[in-house]
Amino acid sequence: MKRLAILGAGGHGKVVADTAECCGWEHVDFFADGWPAQTTNGSWSVVGDTSLLIEQLSHYDGVVVAIGHNSIRKAKLDELARVGAPLVSLVHPAATVSRRASIGLGSVVFAGVVVNADAVIGPGAILNTGCSVDHDCVLGECVHVSPGARLAGGVRVGNLSWIGIGASVRQLIRIGAGVTVGAGAVAVSDVEDSVTVLGVPAKVFFRT
Repeated sequence: MKRLAILGAGGHGKVVADTAECCGWEHVDFFADGWPAQTTNGSWSVVGDTSLLIEQLSHYDGVVVAIGHNSIRKAKLDELARVGAPLVSLVHPAATVSRRASIGLGSVVFAGVVVNADAVIGPGAILNTGCSVDHDCVLGECVHVSPGARLAGGVRVGNLSWIGIGASVRQLIRIGAGVTVGAGAVAVSDVEDSVTVLGVPAKVFFRT
């Protein structure tokens, strides 16, 4: 029996678990730092916290971090990597991923996603439901592309950036590190590091 541990037991985790089952994982357990107060996540059991997961790594064939916040997800992935956790990626069978694209370790790719030729997806990414990443895009570490977002060809997205739901990025644009592209925004020019951009066309709303 293939056993998967998922760290992070919120709504995003439910989609990760459902994707895992569609990928053939036969048994899924959740771990969350809210345990033991939280013992279930929808149809699945929460059986421990991060420390207990690390103690029980030998019980699992794979581990995925299902935390939507990019920085927290990266910290947990780094912690698990240091102790030799068997980190895996998940690609939903209803996603379309070119055989010439690459998906980084610890990433999740949900139903309806399209990743085209020579796209490079960094480790720990979330490609959320129905988004598209076109040819030659390069996404850094722990990027989140939200449902329905669109990246045209040759876009580069820096580490820990978040592309909001329904947002669009024009071809060959560079999105910096630690950027938030707001819901429905349209980025038609390069975006510097550590800013939030909103609107059509997208403009800097604030800097962090």
